[in-house]
Amino acid sequence: MKNKVVIITGASSGIGKALAFEFGNQGAKIVITGRNEANLLHAAEELRHAHIEVTLIVCDSSSEEQTKAMIQQTIQTYGQIDLLINNAGISMRSMFETVNLNVLKQVMDINFWGTVYACHAALPYLKQTKGGIIGISSIAGYRGLPVRTGYSASKFAMNGFLEALRTELLDTGVHVLTACPGFTASNIRSASLVGDGSLAGSSMREEGKMMSAEEVAHAIRKAYQARKKTLVLTFQGKLTVFLNKWMNGWLDRMVYNTLKKEKDSPLT
Repeated sequence: MKNKVVIITGASSGIGKALAFEFGNQGAKIVITGRNEANLLHAAEELRHAHIEVTLIVCDSSSEEQTKAMIQQTIQTYGQIDLLINNAGISMRSMFETVNLNVLKQVMDINFWGTVYACHAALPYLKQTKGGIIGISSIAGYRGLPVRTGYSASKFAMNGFLEALRTELLDTGVHVLTACPGFTASNIRSASLVGDGSLAGSSMREEGKMMSAEEVAHAIRKAYQARKKTLVLTFQGKLTVFLNKWMNGWLDRMVYNTLKKEKDSPLT
């Protein structure tokens, strides 16, 4: 990764920031994006303190125009793009029956359309460098999760899009990896949207028992450099994908009962 240019969307915290350190420590030049300039500045300061070359660009991934501008700014700064990591994402937590449908639209705009916009704008440059695309998806992209209908829908869409794109690009030299972490200790749950569109503000799960963002980032880099097509993390994640294929009726009840135990779960 020495001197490779890596764009990471949604990189001011969590898995995104951990990926910036992971690839930056391999010698890559890092471009981090996000909506909150203050958080980006803080992340960039941490990266520079670790002697990682970094450029920050304020960009709302749900905006096609801002995403196009971000790609062009990267080209103006570095002249190339070697890897695009689509990490920007948001979750939601609400029963579908009572959710404001704008919440599902917002989740889809960031998680799915954000990936589409970035890939479309960056692809000509990635073909020039025979670079790569990584999509940070989720186990929820293989197995629908109750109380997270919009999140699951966005990740299912992301998985299908990346699989189709990977196949289109078979003879171009551009590699596509779909990475699906299980539950990871990050701020995605406290920053998730509830039914009325407001922020949850706190996690509903035991964060200390989860895989760390740094462990996830390390596994993703290794999978990308090994040119894997998909990466499903954690034993629980692998088991869930397997059981959903062969015993999905039984898994419906298992998933329901497991998520019913979450703090303040609306499931009864």
